[in-house]
Amino acid sequence: MPVDSTDLALEDAEWWKKTTVYHVYPRSFFDSNGDGIGDIPGIIEKLDYIQYLGYETIWISPFTESPQRDFGYDISDYYAISPHYGDMALFEKLVQEVHGRGMKLVFDLVLNHTSDQHDWFKESASSRDNPKADWYIWRDGKGRNGTRAPNNWRAMAGNKAWTYYPERDQFNYTAFLPFQPDLNYHNPEVKEAMFEIARFWLNKGVDGFRLDIVSAIYEDPELRDNPISFRLSPSDQSLSIFFQHLKHNFLHEKSFEFATELRDVVNEFENPKRILIGESHGDEGVINRFCHHEGKNGLHAVFLFKAISTPFRAPNYRNLLMRFEEHFPDPLLPTLVFANHDRNRVISRLGGSVKKAKLLALFQFTCRGIPFTYFGDEIGIPRVRIPLKQGKDAIALQHNWVPQFLVDRSAEILNRDECRTPMLWNDEAYAGFCHTSAQPWLPVAENFKDINVEKQMAEPDSLLNFYRKVICLRNETPALNAGQLEIAHDFCNRKMLAYYRIAGGEKYLVLLNMSRYRLKSPLDNEVLLSTHAQGKETHFQPFEGRVMVAAHH
Repeated sequence: MPVDSTDLALEDAEWWKKTTVYHVYPRSFFDSNGDGIGDIPGIIEKLDYIQYLGYETIWISPFTESPQRDFGYDISDYYAISPHYGDMALFEKLVQEVHGRGMKLVFDLVLNHTSDQHDWFKESASSRDNPKADWYIWRDGKGRNGTRAPNNWRAMAGNKAWTYYPERDQFNYTAFLPFQPDLNYHNPEVKEAMFEIARFWLNKGVDGFRLDIVSAIYEDPELRDNPISFRLSPSDQSLSIFFQHLKHNFLHEKSFEFATELRDVVNEFENPKRILIGESHGDEGVINRFCHHEGKNGLHAVFLFKAISTPFRAPNYRNLLMRFEEHFPDPLLPTLVFANHDRNRVISRLGGSVKKAKLLALFQFTCRGIPFTYFGDEIGIPRVRIPLKQGKDAIALQHNWVPQFLVDRSAEILNRDECRTPMLWNDEAYAGFCHTSAQPWLPVAENFKDINVEKQMAEPDSLLNFYRKVICLRNETPALNAGQLEIAHDFCNRKMLAYYRIAGGEKYLVLLNMSRYRLKSPLDNEVLLSTHAQGKETHFQPFEGRVMVAAHH
């Protein structure tokens, strides 16, 4: 239900610049009907909780029709809701309920690929001369009998990028998993069909999209071989995997151009303005071109995954801030992402330390940028160990030959089930995620009696209540939600990170002791918020952060 307003205030037009985003993985959030799978009515039932925390925008992972081999990221019908989650009437109710609370709704748009069960692909794969024959990327094989793949490309998930289909006697290209064939955006019919899908959901009242692997929309039409790399596994900075640099099948020049065309589509919708946030790996100096390309505006923001892998130390975080400010200066805006449905849980990466988790939250919500919280990180849901051989995740199934001891030693997860386990609502059976007669689709964290929403709501110094305090402070303070950022180099050292947030006559200093030592406070200014109960002592406790008044007119 779009807001009916003819005179849209500038503030509302720029809502996305000030917002805070809560990421719901629908399958694991709340099960309303007792089948062990979270659903749309479950999200509706818990909207008050998200609003209570202070979040203004909800991003929901896919709930459209899908065989669920990649749990919604393999779409078989863009215009239908999967019966696992509900139906169109329930989705429309969700939009109404979100907007009725003054909040925004963003959802995943998987533009790059469909499921191999999509009618378009079934038709395309059936022959070389059907109306959809050129809607996907098909190529003849190499070698005497055409049995070798067209080139050496690997997919982002590590598998080979080509799958042979005997019906066409050709190979089909996939940027991710073999059952997710890439659409051919060199075909204008495909591009227009996908733009129409975007318009359909925008007409339903969606406030914007998170664009799944937008870096893979286009690939080199000449199919040149990728160069070798010395990296085995990908990083947040580099697009290399299994000793190959994915130079020709990711971050193609035309993908940046596509971002500006998609921006034109969403700009057709006003009152309120709609937004686009892209998922892309790669160097910040390259992926910022998704936001601004050849004088045109593209995506409003792009995920910056480097924050996830940055070591939890003051000099590293200082460099991170400097890099984000360099490549995403105003009017561009960095994103502040520390976890999602593909990556290890925040608390597990921080060694289980609630002090560090609070400090990270203070950093995330007082920096310049759009903060994203993956559901459950606000209470410290841990990584739940699930052996590869028991995994339901398609990547786990693909890599179930990897020895488990290697998987367990890895800082990141190979079985994405481990970060997708159900939300912990209370200390009842299955942590209140589903009815006791149901079986949750994934196991619930064993320590749910100690870590759950109900318990933390009642504890003033809990992680959840700290999230609520810092989000509230951000929402009420223009300098924190819309001000400029300056690194306070005079106060920075190997243990302390410091930066100013400035807007109008307001100036605040954020000080983060990212060490296990007590440090003398460089100032005795008024403290607005501390990660610790006292927070007004002359010394910073280990892993304590404070927001202080630096100047106030």
